[in-house]
Amino acid sequence: MSQWQSITKLANDVQSGRTSASALVDQALQTIEDKKEFNAVIVSITERARERAKNIDNRVTNGETIGRLAGVPFIAKDNFLTFGSDTTAASNILKGFKAPYQSTAIERLEAEGAICVAKANLDAFAHGSSTENSDFMTTKNPHDPTRVPGGSSGGSAAAVILDMAPFALGTDTGGSIRLPASFCGAVGYKPTYGLVSRSGVVAMASSTDVIGPLTRTVEDAALVLDVMAGKDALDSTTIDRDPTSYQTSTTNYKLANAKIGVIREYMAEGLDPGVKKQIENAIEKLKVAGATVSEISLPSLPLALACYYIIMPAEVSSNLSRYDGQRYGFSHPKATSLDDSYNWSRTEGFGREAKRRIMIGTYVLSSGYYDAYYKKAQQLRTKLIDEFSQAFRTVDFMIGPTAPTPAFEIGQNISDPLKMYLTDIMTVAANLVGLPAISIPIGQIDGLPIGLQLMAAQNKDRHLLGLAKATEGILS
Repeated sequence: MSQWQSITKLANDVQSGRTSASALVDQALQTIEDKKEFNAVIVSITERARERAKNIDNRVTNGETIGRLAGVPFIAKDNFLTFGSDTTAASNILKGFKAPYQSTAIERLEAEGAICVAKANLDAFAHGSSTENSDFMTTKNPHDPTRVPGGSSGGSAAAVILDMAPFALGTDTGGSIRLPASFCGAVGYKPTYGLVSRSGVVAMASSTDVIGPLTRTVEDAALVLDVMAGKDALDSTTIDRDPTSYQTSTTNYKLANAKIGVIREYMAEGLDPGVKKQIENAIEKLKVAGATVSEISLPSLPLALACYYIIMPAEVSSNLSRYDGQRYGFSHPKATSLDDSYNWSRTEGFGREAKRRIMIGTYVLSSGYYDAYYKKAQQLRTKLIDEFSQAFRTVDFMIGPTAPTPAFEIGQNISDPLKMYLTDIMTVAANLVGLPAISIPIGQIDGLPIGLQLMAAQNKDRHLLGLAKATEGILS
């Protein structure tokens, strides 16, 4: 049971004077300190958080209306640009970097009264599925500290389940919100591509990067999304939001109206028997509740992981080229020439996984290999988009596991990149196609959480949140 009430209740209590923003911030900061051995947080933003809380309390005393998130503390993954602390993306090459502005997502949350209290650990530059690739520390799973929390938003997911804050922000490039949500037992929401501005967020793979919340409930996730969603002049990829609040469907959605497709390829060989049983139990409960459930097939889905691990490194190699030791970030102090500065700064600043992805990406984009790899991957991506579009003509939603297994042990896959990449096998397709997807906890195996993944067609975020809330209700 969480020490935090719902986000709406917390904000209402601050606005009415039943509690104070300062008390909530102090509670969050104390919990972060008490549970620091889990390595969920890189740095606390103590001074600025307390200053903002005091300002909000003074405004409440003066009779002002604050906003939907009045005084509610939250934690941002450390690839969001924020004031009050460094923004490092958990990489040595950005150590000491102070953001000149804040990300649009942070600005919109703060405009509604939210208070950022800390920056969460992640796989450096979000390159990973376990949060073992951070240059600073390895985050531990809240349910078993010998296991990973998932990645790359592992610090954010762990922080929520450890009660460090009512919600946290993550980024999802190939499953990096949903996977840690599954491993830690949180709700992790990946919106439709472009629904939330990426301005002020350190880029990984720009055509699949998405920002979303990690929370304990679907209702809280819907509220946070409602605050962040919408067009932004600073991000040309943003799209129009649903004019109706994303919270609306979480209060009145009827499962009897839902047509749900079980993805055959996700329930096939390779799925942990315990995970499969949990998913099948959830499907049966949906049927009993009145949902129409049928099996669907996406023939190209088994190739999605290979497609992703060509397109994503190609974009990574491009995005990381800006870290050259010249303009910002780490610059090697002993370099005596420009070439030495480029070489040594990147050699010491980037970790092993960043270098691996840069090399793969540069290779698939190089002359002679572009057509053989990158072009074919983009053609496959188009085929996946077509197959999903075709399937959504017969069903409203898709369902399957978030991950093939529960959380694995720290160190188990770190020396085998291919095995680590397979962790993303059930999440990458939603990013390649740009669909909204959510992971909600549905049970445990030997004390380790299992996540159920739900997907909808593009721009059907409000409907997906409604289904997720209704599903959450029948599974609780």
